[in-house]
Amino acid sequence: MSFFGQTKGTELEKTIAQLATGEAVGGAMYYALAKVAKEQFGLDDVANEFVELGNQETNHGAFYASLNGRYPYDEKAFWQMIRGLSKAEYKGEGNINAIADKLAELGIDSTAVEQVREFARQEKHHGEATKAIIEKYAPKEDEENNACKSVYVCSVCGFEYVGDLESESEDYTCPICGCKKGVFKKL
Repeated sequence: MSFFGQTKGTELEKTIAQLATGEAVGGAMYYALAKVAKEQFGLDDVANEFVELGNQETNHGAFYASLNGRYPYDEKAFWQMIRGLSKAEYKGEGNINAIADKLAELGIDSTAVEQVREFARQEKHHGEATKAIIEKYAPKEDEENNACKSVYVCSVCGFEYVGDLESESEDYTCPICGCKKGVFKKL
């Protein structure tokens, strides 16, 4: 039996969701501490250890999210999410570059601005990588069936939801950025 989605709808669902969020934040915290240790204090060994701790925390968060069924584990929904994710990653390049422009306007350190621009390039790469995965492994979409489905776009991250968003529960959140379904706009 698979563990995917096993705590969804149980008395543990809320606790597991909190663990997933806490571990994901913990991963980001350790990565941030690694940057501080390396760049502020020259502690490369400490930075490397914090990166490993961040990797573990991120893995914990992914497990808890999977246990709660946060991400799809049936094939159709899985590929639908990857298609929406790929489009969001491509859009992310422009969105992140716009943030870099604002940082530059504010006079933020140029190395920080360049780091954000590198993240924008990485978002584009994520879009390219997920597109290549889709082209190589995903079953072909039923274009005729999809033509009559609605498309909703997350106004925060650009994730595309295909289908009837209204049929989702009120606590539905974007699988990428976690915003509530109210931020989605119908195309």
